[in-house]
Amino acid sequence: MLSIDGAILDFKQLDLLANGDSSLHRLDPRAKVLATLIFIISVVSFGKYELSALLSFFIFPAVLIGIANLPAGFILRKAILVLPFAFVVGLFNPVLDRAPLVTVGTMVISGGIVSWIAIMAKAMLTVTAALILVAITGFPAICRALEQMGTPQAFVIQLMFLYRYIFVLTEEAGRTSRARQLRACGKKGLGIASYGSMIGHLLLRTWQRAERVHMAMIARGFDGEFHTRQLARFGMAEAVFLIGWGVLFVTFRLYNLPQLLGGLITGILS
Repeated sequence: MLSIDGAILDFKQLDLLANGDSSLHRLDPRAKVLATLIFIISVVSFGKYELSALLSFFIFPAVLIGIANLPAGFILRKAILVLPFAFVVGLFNPVLDRAPLVTVGTMVISGGIVSWIAIMAKAMLTVTAALILVAITGFPAICRALEQMGTPQAFVIQLMFLYRYIFVLTEEAGRTSRARQLRACGKKGLGIASYGSMIGHLLLRTWQRAERVHMAMIARGFDGEFHTRQLARFGMAEAVFLIGWGVLFVTFRLYNLPQLLGGLITGILS
């Protein structure tokens, strides 16, 4: 029960963070969405052995967290949750790719280990960037930005409904979990057989509640379009933000700055 309630609070915490008043929060959502998209494309386009080049891209989330005054610990804790999935994806890389690639002193590191770490670094970067985007923009504003940039309205509406359905699902799951614990009378549970009916009831309850929400929206005149009082305007600040970060990402993609800097420092010291 506590884990489900914690998940609900985490989702709501991202929405609350989007209500901030920093210079990043006030930017047009389209600029932030495009900058994050360029960032993600740049990160995932690297080869499997280009690990050192990814270090430069950690500047983007660090700067955004600092300017927007976001809780770094909260963002990092949420981003770390994806690491087990990335860990499993590259689990067999060290076994399948044993060719030596890097030598550190007397230790030889194979290409499989480097590619495995690169997968986890890419996952960490992309998920962190996505979380920061939601935290400084808000999911509804992201959906509006996608629609303004030409994304089909039907897709945007479904995306927004899916996001809201997550809240409905987790809230109903919390109620079901509390009811299950009350019926267990202090025991650890009611047995594995109870989970089948619980999942079925959970899906039915969330479906019925979603239908009631939809009927209430129709009764209030919902016509397939979400109206807002916030009028976004793409101005000079948005252009500077997008072009500045875009040029920096392209530079990071074309030049391995950590490697160049390391070579420069080594040459000076020698």
